Amino acid sequence: MPAPRKPSEPTRVLCQWPLNPAATLGSSVRIKGILQEVQAHLSFASRKLLHADGTFLVLRVPEDSTDGYEDVRRSVDEVLVGAGTLPVIPREVEDILSISSAERHRWLKDGRLKSAGTRTVKLRGRARQITFHVFDPRHIEDVLDGGLPDLWREQDAMAAAENRRMAAGKAAMARAARRKQAEAGGTPDGAGDLDGWDVFESLGILR
Repeated sequence: MPAPRKPSEPTRVLCQWPLNPAATLGSSVRIKGILQEVQAHLSFASRKLLHADGTFLVLRVPEDSTDGYEDVRRSVDEVLVGAGTLPVIPREVEDILSISSAERHRWLKDGRLKSAGTRTVKLRGRARQITFHVFDPRHIEDVLDGGLPDLWREQDAMAAAENRRMAAGKAAMARAARRKQAEAGGTPDGAGDLDGWDVFESLGILR
């Protein structure tokens, strides 16, 4: 039988900060990223006191605490001043633009999504590091405001259809060339060197 969960200690809201829409870009994933960026500037104990609640960051402290947490409040203020310029990481881009990982990779590769550099981080609890592209928030905002993901999907669909049409045309030309060769009595390259090919071909198995 699982142990009963320890009841949470009563807390009170000491301070809260509204997040600028220009910084969040309407993304809950981006809000979480901003929260994590702010928490990275706090002590380990203080990180547990800061939470995201809708479009606000909220500092909750123990009900009976008399500490003003001035250092925490000052750190949050300082980080949030530059929140609108924080690079947008891949999972945030996908949430903001409502795109898939495959689309992000394809549009980054062909230059429609423009990288603002790379970031390398160490995975929690592991020795392995990963490197990924980050994006300028203003570029992502322009892509979003311009409705470019929908336009790019249409372009990709048209390109895919054209590629299929060209592939079908090449396949049809190849079949026509083989039929013409067969009607002229020709054989595939090297076929004349095989014993019994004339009999095999006369059966029409390859036609």
